[in-house]
Amino acid sequence: MVNINGIDWNAFIGRELANVTIVKELGRGTMGVVFAGFQKSLKRQVAVKVLHKARACNAAAWQSFRDEGEAIAVLNHPNIVPIYEMGEADDCYFQVMQLVDGSDLRTILRRTFKHPLPSKRLLPLDQIIEIVIQVLNGLNYAHDEGVIHQDIKPGNILVERRDRRPLIADFGIARIFEADYCSQGKIVGTPLYMAPEQAAGKTTDGKADIYSMGVILFEMCAGTLPVKEEPVKDLIERKKYAPETFFTVKPSAASPLVDERLERIILKATAPKPEQRYARCEAYSDDLQRYRHDHLSPVMTP
Repeated sequence: MVNINGIDWNAFIGRELANVTIVKELGRGTMGVVFAGFQKSLKRQVAVKVLHKARACNAAAWQSFRDEGEAIAVLNHPNIVPIYEMGEADDCYFQVMQLVDGSDLRTILRRTFKHPLPSKRLLPLDQIIEIVIQVLNGLNYAHDEGVIHQDIKPGNILVERRDRRPLIADFGIARIFEADYCSQGKIVGTPLYMAPEQAAGKTTDGKADIYSMGVILFEMCAGTLPVKEEPVKDLIERKKYAPETFFTVKPSAASPLVDERLERIILKATAPKPEQRYARCEAYSDDLQRYRHDHLSPVMTP
């Protein structure tokens, strides 16, 4: 579909924003449409996220979009998608960022899970752990800089095709410690991956991202999350009032890849109460690195 809510997104093809020519649409999200573009000044391909002013129906939408750019602008880490430029046109706001040659983790997991051979329907455990460790490294850096992502999910983790390096994208609802515009009581994030305190509308810290990465590790190991199928409203209520019932079985019962030690790591990362989880992403990553050292062969870099 070209016209969404009265917006002809196809009209952006061939258009110039700053010194970038829009080439094609890549995808759509809650905060706008992402296009591939060509930055003439540096002769490179880039990604351009566009928020149409007709979609920025209130100040909070634009503030969130602007804060995403400002938050990422201060972050310089190999596992975070960098923003090169941010600007405004007559009808839209836009961000110019690195174009990642690869797929998001959600696409990779779905493609893998559909493999005709049952033995190939899960990623190798060493690859799973390497991806999670690198994402945790990026999050740990962001947290140290005062930024929580708050919407970590497979769709917001891009994996480069060449070297399988994961990069965190879409800080659209990121909370900045020193300048928090998200008022307490507002639920933000993706329900399946959000921490219980997010579902309850409470103030969050880095442990919310740790919870999300625990859910992702569980999903990568199992292929699909063992959770009850229920409406989003009921899922949020479950996260809020009975988070210990979110998973229907333990990780070791859901996946042949998970032994007792890895199960403890997953359950600690996804503990219902923030104080029961890892205090920092660094501690979570360290546990995974020790597990990999003791149980798996070293990951070979292609």
